[in-house]
Amino acid sequence: MKQTVDLLRALADEERLRIINLLSDEPEGVCVCELVDALRMPQYQVSRQLGMLRQAGLVEAHKRGTWAYYGIRPDLPPLAAVMLEDLSAHLQSEAGSEDRARFARRLRLREGGVCSLGYPPETPYREVIPLRGGR
Repeated sequence: MKQTVDLLRALADEERLRIINLLSDEPEGVCVCELVDALRMPQYQVSRQLGMLRQAGLVEAHKRGTWAYYGIRPDLPPLAAVMLEDLSAHLQSEAGSEDRARFARRLRLREGGVCSLGYPPETPYREVIPLRGGR
């Protein structure tokens, strides 16, 4: 029962659903900075949401060079696998198209199939990606 509650709790958040939507598009894994650009969210917020998805057993990370790449776990429990499959189909038809378009543009910047840009640490977040509401 606890595993089911954790799964439902992890999926009951718009930001985590947006992340799941993009992760399901890229089976090789995604760098946090690629998610930051696509979702237009601060790095700490994306990392926090990825941590919650990892705790729920939906996402795993693996190192590739300098970066950690996150992806949907291939060995999901049956309920999680069915839910993510249905969610993925549903989210593809929803308003996540802007996220997916930004994500596709960012993935085209990869070199040799890996993130080569990173996130410039000397540049404040607000100068790279505008905050919601124009602040």
